[in-house]
Amino acid sequence: MDIAPLVQAMQTLNADDAFRPRLTLDQWRVIAPFLTRHEIRSGDLLIKQGDADRSMYMLAQGSLQVFVSGGPPGSSRIAILRAGSVVGEPGLFNDGPRMANVEAMTACEVWALRGPRLEELAQRNPALALELLGLGRERFRRPRDAHGHRAWGRAVRVAPVVGALRAAHMEPGRRR
Repeated sequence: MDIAPLVQAMQTLNADDAFRPRLTLDQWRVIAPFLTRHEIRSGDLLIKQGDADRSMYMLAQGSLQVFVSGGPPGSSRIAILRAGSVVGEPGLFNDGPRMANVEAMTACEVWALRGPRLEELAQRNPALALELLGLGRERFRRPRDAHGHRAWGRAVRVAPVVGALRAAHMEPGRRR
């Protein structure tokens, strides 16, 4: 599976909160075996509000809409995501229920990073895992407005995970 289209989409997305990986194509190729590629049909749910899922998804192609169920009229749609976007990253760090639905508006290609695979990547290549987590952490720091943009209703605690990875990465004798 070729990860180059995903990398290209991520590098060209022009959005304020875009996931901006500082990884080379060769580094992405090291990460690729830890990801799973999925094709999603228009109208299918990628994430269902209330479900527990320790995964984040990177959108290589297509568009997704993020919305909540059961809110006041007019408040249900949170965002429309384009190729290069990342969605569901709180799921990597939190076993709680998903706070929103994510539905394919068009046919989509997504790459999933599941919690256990991230843990495996962290053991094998702490530097790459740290870079991915560091980027996710920066996105969580950005506050959102009262309309629900990035206001998921609970804090996501990534600092302990990042601290452990930094310690493993800097430990003498560990592979980088």
